[in-house]
Order: sequence, then C-alpha cells, then structure tokens
Amino acid sequence: MKNRIKALFQIEFPIVQGGMVWTSGWRLASAVSNNGGLGVIGAGSMYPDVLRQHIQKCKAATNHSFAVNVPMLYPDLESLMEVIVEEDVKIVITSAGNPKTWTPYFQERGITVVHVVSSLKFALKAQEAGVDAVVAEGFEAGGHNGRDETTTMVLIPSIKEKITIPLIAAGGIATGRAMLAAMILGADGVQVGSRFVASTEASNHTNFKDKVVAAQEGDTHLTLKELAPVRLLKNKFYQEVQNAYAQGASIDDLKNLLGRGRAKKGMFLGDIEDGELEIGQVAALIHDIKPAGQIIKEMIAEYNAAKKDIINL
Repeated sequence: MKNRIKALFQIEFPIVQGGMVWTSGWRLASAVSNNGGLGVIGAGSMYPDVLRQHIQKCKAATNHSFAVNVPMLYPDLESLMEVIVEEDVKIVITSAGNPKTWTPYFQERGITVVHVVSSLKFALKAQEAGVDAVVAEGFEAGGHNGRDETTTMVLIPSIKEKITIPLIAAGGIATGRAMLAAMILGADGVQVGSRFVASTEASNHTNFKDKVVAAQEGDTHLTLKELAPVRLLKNKFYQEVQNAYAQGASIDDLKNLLGRGRAKKGMFLGDIEDGELEIGQVAALIHDIKPAGQIIKEMIAEYNAAKKDIINL
C-alpha cells in the first residue's frame, strides 16, 4: 500500500520536521528535505521579510519539498500568509487557530494545507475545514500542546478511528522505534521536533542544544495553560513560574512574568537560566548533537530493524 504522507508531500520518508520557533530556519529545513523528509521553516519567530529570506534561501539549498509552519496567533499573520503565497510555497502547516480561516485561501492557490491538533475534537474540525492532513500532537510534545494532556499513544488511535484524511503523529518521537509505534497505532507519518533541536543545522543557540542533551527524565513540565500550554525545561525562569502559581498569580501576572522575547532569550540567545526553553519529554532520550541527515538515516535504520523484530515475535 502506498504511504499517504509520502505521496502527499512527494518525499522519500514519512518524516516531517517540526516547525519550531527559533530553531527551524532554512538550514535545518533544507537539510531535512535533502535527506528524504519534509523540512519545515518555523515562521512563528519571523517577521515577514525574514520569512521571505528563509524561503528564498531554502529554495536555493534544496530541490525537494519543504513547508512553512505558521502559528495563527501573531499580529503579522496576514503579511506572513502573503509572503508564503508570493514565494510560491507548496505546503503550509497551520496551528494555534481555526483552520477554516486560511485553508480555503491556500487551497484555492494550489497549496497543500496541514493543521496541528491536540484532540479528537479539533481533528474533526480540521477535517471539516477541508485540510489535506492533520498533525496530532500528544502531551509529550515540546512547545505548545493540548490542555487535556492526552498522550500520543491514546491520541493517535482515537483520531485514526474517526478521520479519513492522512494523520501525522507528533509528541515523544525521536527514534525509529517510536516512529514504528506511531505508525502501528494508525499514523501515516510522524513529526519530529525535539530531536532536530539537537542538530547541527538548527538555528537555536548551542547553550540550548547542550541543555537538551543533558536533560534527564522529569526535567520538563507542561505549564502556563492559562496562556498557551507549553512544555519547558526546568530552569530559573521555570521556577519563577512555579513560584508565581504558588502565590496565586493571575493571568495578567503570568503574562507580565513571561513578558516579550522570553523564548528568544532562551532558545536563540542562549540564556538558559532566564529564558524560556521549550522541549519535549523525549529530551531525556537525546544524547548528542548531530547533522539532520544522520538523524534521519539512524531513525530509518532503527525503524526497519524494529519492523523485523516485530515480524519475528
């Protein structure tokens, strides 16, 4: 049977790179695309002119498919969407908003649309909106995810049971065995985020990469649900958030504590104490920094070996 994600994106392997803020620039996206996956530029941390530069550089660096991820909660949203169309991007991944708002706009222009969801309810709404595929992101994931804390192992089969469009699993996937597990649960492909944070091509700061590699089990926590749920590495800023909760902080208090540029400070500028460090639980399984192509090669090799192990059970 032909893999639906490989066919939809015209890629060799059903691996989608996460469009992570301050991490997923053109270097990472082109490296993933050049090695058989779908590279993704993360527009969430970019002004329109910066996004345009990244798209143009990515086009120059790869002849393969790549996408742009756009969280629909930024003030420059319309300008970002215009840049995507003007630069003839073929695949868009939307998140953090209503897929009905932009899906027709893109599809009328021949652009494939994928939407990120964290629950069956939102998966059904995305399908109703007409998207071409969904990324279902479990509780384990880094960055922003669902308030209901549904794990990937529960989320994927529950969504697979109810939708007909292609399904991409995300959250806790950094190895070939995890990829195979997600596919067995019903996914047509996987989205890998945290593992690519610790890649040589990722644009985030070396301090952040080193912090991810050093992470142990229990070093991350999902918090700030009142604003937008985000999984953070535990550091000084994280402890300040916990102290604020203990003192009965209001939503405004939390907004003031988060302030502006907190994620940039941590992930891009390398302030690992006062910055916001977004990463998935799977950081505990990431032990080194290596090229994106090597990460993909090792994942596929482990995936194929794991398939043989299952056949022999």
